Amino acid sequence: MNIQFRFISLVAPVALALASWLPSGVAAAELEEAQVTQVIQDVKVVPSNAAARPAAVNETVRQGSAVQTGVQSRSELTFKDQTITRLGEKTSFSVGQGARTIEMGSGQFLLYVPKKAGGAKIKMGPVTAAITGTTVLGNVDPSGIVEFTVLEGGACISYGNMGQSIFVQAGQMVVYDPIAMRLENPHEIDLQQQLSSPLVKDFRQLPSAPLIEETIQSQRQVLAPNGDLDRAVRAAGAASIATATPDQFMQAFDSLLVRYNPRQVRTLEAAAVRARPDLEDRIRGAVFGRLTAPAPGERRMRGYGKDGKDFKEYKGKEIAAPECPPTNAFVQPYIFTPLTPQVPPVVSPEQPPTGGGG
Repeated sequence: MNIQFRFISLVAPVALALASWLPSGVAAAELEEAQVTQVIQDVKVVPSNAAARPAAVNETVRQGSAVQTGVQSRSELTFKDQTITRLGEKTSFSVGQGARTIEMGSGQFLLYVPKKAGGAKIKMGPVTAAITGTTVLGNVDPSGIVEFTVLEGGACISYGNMGQSIFVQAGQMVVYDPIAMRLENPHEIDLQQQLSSPLVKDFRQLPSAPLIEETIQSQRQVLAPNGDLDRAVRAAGAASIATATPDQFMQAFDSLLVRYNPRQVRTLEAAAVRARPDLEDRIRGAVFGRLTAPAPGERRMRGYGKDGKDFKEYKGKEIAAPECPPTNAFVQPYIFTPLTPQVPPVVSPEQPPTGGGG
């Protein structure tokens, strides 16, 4: 019997989802080497075939080499495409072997990838994040806990072993729990507080600083007195955001949701969740519906902002890669599917018939 089978593992959809986040036609060589642009105290370069040596400003770190920082030490590396990587104390970093891949062994890091530069993948133990035109902070703890925060832009982060994948937006942090072996739900953080990180304040100003500030101001304006949400809840009959009933708040939120463009929707969502954490599930559900139901004639990619055009879509013959979901989700496993008609099993003459009545 000549039967062919198709099988795609649980991890494959996640890998393809991440791949779909990286633009096509980009020179991967731009992330194959970086220049050391700042050294603070004890920083070492560890070549793949040589002993560790003290790092020097303007020295080149090539693919396969690692950079390690000591106690109360930090460093900054800049790639040819102006991607910036900053390392906190007791951090191990290497330029990955894969195209446009950066590997974090342990410690704290900041990564800035310019828009339209080609994006990058960050490997943090069992967790991988795909970003483009984004600034992120992260921490890989020796215990296995991974913290990942988006300062501006967005990221698709996945735990490949379980096929779990989620979109993380500006102003959100997601944590990987090695005991539960899963990514927790993203939660809102104070972006202004994140700017006090040594990886931000102890270095030159980031090129994305205006975008980070724009996100901070946008979130504040949504919740400001007489701001959009305040006016909407009063129009729904409530005295304030805090005292609005769940139905009044959601009526107000939905009225704004249909008016905001996809990029603004993410800001609105973050502000609404901070204002009414008791309604988080309903708020995120409404956003999911908004981003997955394009207007007539509109083609929209879930989880993408105004730079969605920078991403390519997987168009393989076998499957279409799942988009990075706006809500925490596990990718369903694929099963064996015969490409030719199935042949009924041979039944032994001694085997009693099954079914069909008496």
